[in-house]
Amino acid sequence: MKYLLVLAAGVLFGVTLFVAAMIYNPFMAERRLSPISVTDAEVMSLTYVNVPSESIIFTNDGESRQQPHPAKVLQLWEAPIRLTSMMTSVMRDARGRTAGIGVKFSSRSERTRLLNGEALVDSTWYIHLPGRGSLFIEQSENYWPFFREVAFPAWRSSGNNWKGTWLGDMSAGPGALGTARVTGGSGTLRGLATQGVESLSARAYSAEKGLVAAEGRLLIELPSIVADDTSQ
Repeated sequence: MKYLLVLAAGVLFGVTLFVAAMIYNPFMAERRLSPISVTDAEVMSLTYVNVPSESIIFTNDGESRQQPHPAKVLQLWEAPIRLTSMMTSVMRDARGRTAGIGVKFSSRSERTRLLNGEALVDSTWYIHLPGRGSLFIEQSENYWPFFREVAFPAWRSSGNNWKGTWLGDMSAGPGALGTARVTGGSGTLRGLATQGVESLSARAYSAEKGLVAAEGRLLIELPSIVADDTSQ
């Protein structure tokens, strides 16, 4: 019995040390400066409330930390989509005015490699902007910095929550510089082929309920021709 206790203690210590090394390794998933933030081109900014309970619709498998909203919305429990979530949100422009509506699908990526600091989610956006057209956005997002600096501290705290200010770029490809692929679908945006970056600004997080206060932002680089057309 004594040896079993020693073995269990050794295993627990090893696991704890391993997790701590992953969480606090400064060389994993270092934050980078987004290429969109330093571009000379015109940039479209779209923001949305990134809290499921404040969205128009949010759904998943019904068993995840963040519960579907509203309560009676259909859940994605079928085997092919049970690791997928869907959110519909109001999109606002840089001045806070309603700009349109966006639908986002997110699925856990098979390319996730925690040892490399990569907690990846594959996501797509369909955004309709009345008077301008529609956009499709394809990307991979890396949630590792968020897990390390927000979710893990919330889980470790006695109250199972985190409050503060956290801002990070989530986009991690498929662009060579870690940008999302943006394609125009209709209107003055039709034929657009450019790049974008999605970021997350979090102020409160619960280890039991997920995001409590957070805002998402999409920055989309506009070529000069499109920028001139959309400004008319």
